[in-house]
Amino acid sequence: MDAPLVTVEVHLANGLPALSIVGLPEAAVKESKDRVRGALQNCGFEFPARRITVNLAPADLPKDGGRFDLPIALGILAASGQLPLEALQGTEFAGELALSGTLRPFRGALPMALAAREAGHGLILPADCAREAALVEGMAVNEADHLLAVCAHLQGRERLAEASPQTAEVPEVYPDLADVRGQPHARRALEVAAAGGHSLLFLGPPGTGKTLLANRLPGILPPMNEAEAVESAAIHSLTHGGLDLRHWRRRPFRAPHHSASAVALVGGGGHPRPGEISLAHHGVLFLDELPEFPRQVLEVLREPLESGHITISRAARQATFPARFQLVAAMNPCPCGYLGDPRRPCRCTPNQIARYRARLSGPLLDRIDIHVELPRPSAEELEHAGPGEASEIVRRRVIATRQRQLERQGRLNGHLEGRELEHHAALDESGRHLLHQAMERLQLSLRARARILRLARTLADMEANTAITPAHVAEAVGYRTLDRGQA
Repeated sequence: MDAPLVTVEVHLANGLPALSIVGLPEAAVKESKDRVRGALQNCGFEFPARRITVNLAPADLPKDGGRFDLPIALGILAASGQLPLEALQGTEFAGELALSGTLRPFRGALPMALAAREAGHGLILPADCAREAALVEGMAVNEADHLLAVCAHLQGRERLAEASPQTAEVPEVYPDLADVRGQPHARRALEVAAAGGHSLLFLGPPGTGKTLLANRLPGILPPMNEAEAVESAAIHSLTHGGLDLRHWRRRPFRAPHHSASAVALVGGGGHPRPGEISLAHHGVLFLDELPEFPRQVLEVLREPLESGHITISRAARQATFPARFQLVAAMNPCPCGYLGDPRRPCRCTPNQIARYRARLSGPLLDRIDIHVELPRPSAEELEHAGPGEASEIVRRRVIATRQRQLERQGRLNGHLEGRELEHHAALDESGRHLLHQAMERLQLSLRARARILRLARTLADMEANTAITPAHVAEAVGYRTLDRGQA
């Protein structure tokens, strides 16, 4: 994500013809000497019959991928006098070379463009990467499809075209909240979560609409602004699949299977890559069947839920990826799923239920703001329940509520902490007394208290109230379902 600058230095010396690359190159970078030699010769350039040393600085930073092919080739041409050296100043180059000299795309063009803009440099990239980098406002990016075109541009014979972002105009189509019949309490909780950026856990038997509701959360969230869209796209640019421009400005919705490993969820590898929680940055991470995830996998969620980023440490390097996602989880009340169901008896023993619930640690549940029980609605309730409000109507209310928060404190209520939280979520005497009683009776932790304050602040904002009333505190306490069950 930081895209540190790598300077390619080329030195020609007398001696037996050879080409060596130094500066911690990985296998793909070491192989670039054969690709570069073939590309230069096939393009009609002279490959110097001298001892060539290519240094990739800084020397202690591991280099991987084929994106160093183009700058190495240009460095050799400049060192041998076939290109003017001054033409390379103020411009960064990257791209993989085919043996014919054709430029191929690579991963990570968008983070590179962000770093180049900060440095005040221009960019020359393969066409596909240039369109991606052009998403960064104020960035001068030229696109090329061949080494000869880059050389003609540097020699002043033929200018390269400036890249423009070609985002596909694909309308946002999300599942509509109007499809959910009944479950008014769950619909209310979903709107509260969207309005304040809170995490959410649905608890209920199979078939009560947990997944149905979770899939409709992106449809009631506000559209991403320019900064959020670029941050989210930069993370996707680093993945093997790359950035899909059809999803530009769309809130990510990631739903990994419960068999996913910890590395798949948080990221990692020899050269750390972002995981599901980072791919859900500024979007939604949905974990269905939450207790079925391995406990050690779930525990790694604790840090990013609090900090909004994840740091991956390896022996050779450390990488930090943003992970400001909105967690939505779903689980059954017991292993068979029918505890408390009036129409189907539960077959689980108390010990089985206790072991099932124990798969989720207390610290993790503390970090989930809203716990909602979804009872199975009767056939009569479903028959008399008409269609609910459409997502667009709820979305307008969510946007208005978020706007109040941003104008007051510059961030969502779900991200408030410390003195800032105590200041913006101050309670009157009756509210403090009610919260104190709830903490004593439910044996709540200080973290759970902070979650209740954030929720109460959001509930007040939804009604455009500047003060938090005891009714808001009572509703916020009511969203701690699992705390009540444990008490």
